[in-house]
Amino acid sequence: MYLLSRLENFKESDLQDFQKAINDWGNIFIKLFRDISRSNLKFSKLHSWIYHIVDTIREHGAINGYTTETYESLHKTYVKIPYRLNNKKDIEKQIMENIRCRAIVMRNRVKKTKTPVAFTYTAKLFDFNFSEAIINEHRDNPKLNKNMSKGFAKFIDCLNSYLKLLNTTSEDCRIKIYSSVTLKNGAILRAVDNFHDRP
Repeated sequence: MYLLSRLENFKESDLQDFQKAINDWGNIFIKLFRDISRSNLKFSKLHSWIYHIVDTIREHGAINGYTTETYESLHKTYVKIPYRLNNKKDIEKQIMENIRCRAIVMRNRVKKTKTPVAFTYTAKLFDFNFSEAIINEHRDNPKLNKNMSKGFAKFIDCLNSYLKLLNTTSEDCRIKIYSSVTLKNGAILRAVDNFHDRP
């Protein structure tokens, strides 16, 4: 019966076999638990399973989505665990507060970011040894647009900070600036002035 219930597509013969398997299982279930059950086996799920599931499959298709597992796990996460954490006074308010706090924590949790790795470099724009004079010369180049000039103005400070992190001196440093680079994730970073101010 369980294997039949997991089918993706049903033929009419499958539905007849399924109904027979349900009836056989239902008869055994009722014989086993009839004397033990306080409710005389008046369970809505049992009734629905025995008398309505085959018609529902005919009308709506496969029943793989008809499961309570999702709701049971949500009940555990959002009711049982918070209930155990409260002091049993004003329970609903404490449960809601616990859920709200958990949502805030989840929303603000910092995800570990992956640093994009360079994949392909294009034409070299600049290639020089590090010195402030050369940077200032490039910064004052009239052919550069204002965005690239601003970039060179901040470049020295940023590079010095970066080299401090690496514990490297700037005297031996060789700088290569490319017009663009394609990262492994497919993004393209451009440093050419004709790409500035474009949509």
